[in-house]
Amino acid sequence: MPTSNMPANLQAKPDYRTQHKKRLSYMPWLYFSLKDKHLEWAKPWQDEVQAHFCAVETITIGERSFVAPEANLFAEPGRNITIGAQCMIAADSFLHGPITMGNEVAINHGCSLDGGRHGITIGNQTRIANNVTIYAFNHGMAPDTPIYQQASNSKGVVIGEDVWIGAQVGIVDGVTIGNHAVIGMGAIVTKDVADYAIVAGNPARVIGDRRDKA
Repeated sequence: MPTSNMPANLQAKPDYRTQHKKRLSYMPWLYFSLKDKHLEWAKPWQDEVQAHFCAVETITIGERSFVAPEANLFAEPGRNITIGAQCMIAADSFLHGPITMGNEVAINHGCSLDGGRHGITIGNQTRIANNVTIYAFNHGMAPDTPIYQQASNSKGVVIGEDVWIGAQVGIVDGVTIGNHAVIGMGAIVTKDVADYAIVAGNPARVIGDRRDKA
């Protein structure tokens, strides 16, 4: 029934498309299962969003990827962001290059990634859940100078292929995560993680092996 005194034929129609775009921005995996009738508007919309990012920042984006317009991507020359094919970057993420992603990489909403000087590399088919923090740099901590005045240093972060990083994980500079590893929700990763290892906790420690889950 009408919710106002306005005649039903004069009431504004719900703006389903705007809501659909917002849904895709926060749940971008839905983009890859859109029917043709929705791709008719969604594909041109994505083309426009991606063209804008590529025009104003040093970014390349592979085919059939999705980037939410609410994502925050910053890639000045020398701190490039390279996004592979069929990747997805959700709303409210912050990405500052250098960052290199393989194909089919997922970065969910609210993630914060800064590549420092030596960058973040993410392998094919890796999935990163919401609110994950990855910083590929660190501040000096000499006691005789305020921390904010000290030079930062960077070793870089490398994440392998087919890695699952749970929500609210933190990964510090210098860490390498092996292929097929699983990082449990809320873990703080301060040391390298071996292939297939399942780690959890603060600091993260090995609690299993993915090959035992078959």
